[in-house]
Amino acid sequence: MPIRAVLWDIDDTLFDYTSADLAGMRAQFAAEGLPAGYGSAEQALDRWRELMKLHWERFAAGECTFEEQRRARVEGFLGGPLSDREADDWFDRHRVHYEQAWALFPDAVPVLDALGDGYRHAVLSNSSLTVQERKLKALGLWDRFETVLCAAELGVSKPAPEAFHAACDALGLPPGDVAYIGDEPDIDARGAVAAGLTGIWLDRTGAGGRPELVSVTGLDQLPDLLAGNTRFGAPGTFG
Repeated sequence: MPIRAVLWDIDDTLFDYTSADLAGMRAQFAAEGLPAGYGSAEQALDRWRELMKLHWERFAAGECTFEEQRRARVEGFLGGPLSDREADDWFDRHRVHYEQAWALFPDAVPVLDALGDGYRHAVLSNSSLTVQERKLKALGLWDRFETVLCAAELGVSKPAPEAFHAACDALGLPPGDVAYIGDEPDIDARGAVAAGLTGIWLDRTGAGGRPELVSVTGLDQLPDLLAGNTRFGAPGTFG
């Protein structure tokens, strides 16, 4: 059965989230100073990401709302109790700097152009629709996708099979007709495979070490992979 649709991750797949996050943090520190307890922007960003992972897991488990996990990240990052208003105000200032650094990876638009006529396209993201709609519209990609589904609205996150199945249901296709591509080997590629989709790991850094997964090191490899391996035989890095 050939692949009929490509389901996309956004952050660090089409959109260079890591670079924008670092640039935004550096710009905020330049404007406001480095928060107490951090020796560098990189150290602070490492802590920010630790808190993001921690509190996203709480959100995914239903322990807090999307807004509450974001406020908890800010409070933990700044190292003291904050009111909701104070946390929201800090995050809003951070978002200004972060959004000014938004950029797509150079291979994002070319691959969407190359695959545009041959496949249907949708998004499944572990974020919120408000966040990803704003981002995709600003980056000129919103109209590329039939549907955009996000964990905050679905009430379930990748790698849960229910998240992938919800996207397939939205497309009206069985999981076997859909390929999912993302930068996280377990959350994205392995999760998709477990849900019955074709999972493809976008290993941009060439880390390797996951021979059980189908992987590419750049989105430019995806059209040939899809065209030449419609049933995706043995896992491995394409090319």
